[in-house]
Amino acid sequence: MKTLQNQTLLYDEDCPLCQVYTTGFIKAKMLDENGRKSYCELSENEQNFVDVNRASNEIALIDNKNQTVLYGIDSLLKVIGFSFPLIERIGNLKPIKFFLKKLYSFVSYNRKVIIPSKINKEAKLQCVPNFNYKYRFLFIGFAAAITTIVLYHYSLLIPNLPKASIAREFIVALGQLFFQGLFVLKLDKKTILNYAGNLMTVSLMGSLLLLPMLALQTVIDFSENTILFWFGITALIMFIEHYRRTQILELPAYLCITWVLYRILVLLLILN
Repeated sequence: MKTLQNQTLLYDEDCPLCQVYTTGFIKAKMLDENGRKSYCELSENEQNFVDVNRASNEIALIDNKNQTVLYGIDSLLKVIGFSFPLIERIGNLKPIKFFLKKLYSFVSYNRKVIIPSKINKEAKLQCVPNFNYKYRFLFIGFAAAITTIVLYHYSLLIPNLPKASIAREFIVALGQLFFQGLFVLKLDKKTILNYAGNLMTVSLMGSLLLLPMLALQTVIDFSENTILFWFGITALIMFIEHYRRTQILELPAYLCITWVLYRILVLLLILN
């Protein structure tokens, strides 16, 4: 594996995904031992030529020798492309690069609602992405769509429930946003949308936890009680995660009660 020398990737130390792939680059010897650095550790000299705002949105690759910087997909393609030139050439094809940039932005602008973390108010530099309404609404829509599809197929495994429909599950998935939104209306728009993003991440996580049962059911005929038990365990994990996120966001604890209340009301409506 060829090693890219004198290059340093700036990463968000509060983002587990960022930590994993930057560490991976070093372990694979694609970057040297000094090939990564926490964004919060930027020196004053580096801040003279690094676009600090852009680097909080797109991972930056610093050329320590020439004091030049690449951002986002360009930086990742350079690191990977140094060892695998073909990947870099393919990645730089216009339609592919356009898609990669959009995908990168989708993840980057939503990374704090995908994996939230407490903000260190004492730190001078905060690697927090700019708030982007377009990508936040896209994420909420994406999470709602996945949740709808998974819940629809899972409900088909429970014959005692009234017959499911995509429309019903979509209304249930989005309904929680409006229901929970009633209890945070007094907060500012960004806080509300941050909470909405976290709320849909919890739903998305729950959907992913249901997928193993859906997959296994194609080869093993589980009883309805087993299917309901798995759903109950998933709901409990979701509740714990929702509670954890409200604590991180410093939101009222009663949101966890209304979160449960919504699900009880939905169940009663479906059964009747």
